[in-house]
Amino acid sequence: MSSKGFIKSYSIIRNNKAILNGEEFLKAEPEDDFATFIRSLYKKLEIAHSPFYKMDDMCKLGLMATELILKDIAIKEKYTETEIGVVLSNSSSSLQTDTSYYETVKDKNNYFPSPAVFVYTLPNIVIGEICIRNKIKGENTFFIFEEYNPEFITDYVNNLFSSGKLKSCIAGWVEFCEGKYEAFVYLAEADQGDNMITHTTEQIKKIYNF
Repeated sequence: MSSKGFIKSYSIIRNNKAILNGEEFLKAEPEDDFATFIRSLYKKLEIAHSPFYKMDDMCKLGLMATELILKDIAIKEKYTETEIGVVLSNSSSSLQTDTSYYETVKDKNNYFPSPAVFVYTLPNIVIGEICIRNKIKGENTFFIFEEYNPEFITDYVNNLFSSGKLKSCIAGWVEFCEGKYEAFVYLAEADQGDNMITHTTEQIKKIYNF
């Protein structure tokens, strides 16, 4: 039986809003498209990370959700690179980028495959971008579900803690398809600290449905 971890920080990005630990961090205009909104979030976070501009939309979404939860936390001062992991999920895999790439290769008379697009045709690339940005080298994996599955993710992360494989984990849901998007990402830790929430399915559901 896995022991329970503890939630230190969480973010929700949906409906042109970015929420950090239950508080509104950014609210864009309803008519703003994703590109406008995510750039506004990037600027408000005051990040200097030039690779952001070449990423596909799902990677931008996942990275910004992660930057939110880590913005006031010096995670690398507490844990080593291998003690931190990333466990994410979604329902559409990398379909948005897969479709974009297919458009570049479907016509043999107008064949222009783009390596810059092709590199994002795997859903776990978002994990790679997060790990590169934050120098994380611990266990990581990406799951595909029809809808967010907090029971599975919670148990999986808690098992990583109880087995001693990780002491801290970035986990959650990062979905982007056909312009519709949602991210729910949180930082969980094996050991309890001040003002932390028990990492259970019930607590995750409460936060996710905020």
